[in-house]
Amino acid sequence: MKMAATRKALAAKSPAELKTELDALLKEQFGLRMQVATQQLTNNAKLRQVRRNIARVRTLMHQKAS
Repeated sequence: MKMAATRKALAAKSPAELKTELDALLKEQFGLRMQVATQQLTNNAKLRQVRRNIARVRTLMHQKAS
């Protein structure tokens, strides 16, 4: 149920807002990768969630572009 609300919220955003969201997610992914490298990450599932959210945002950006 929560994911459906997240998808609807992303779908309602403009392409500029999606770009901002993508930039934030990419920075978060970078930070999580650094935590993995230094063995400081305690929640390994967070990396997977961020990676999938990046894919969702990119998919919506491509859909809105065409």
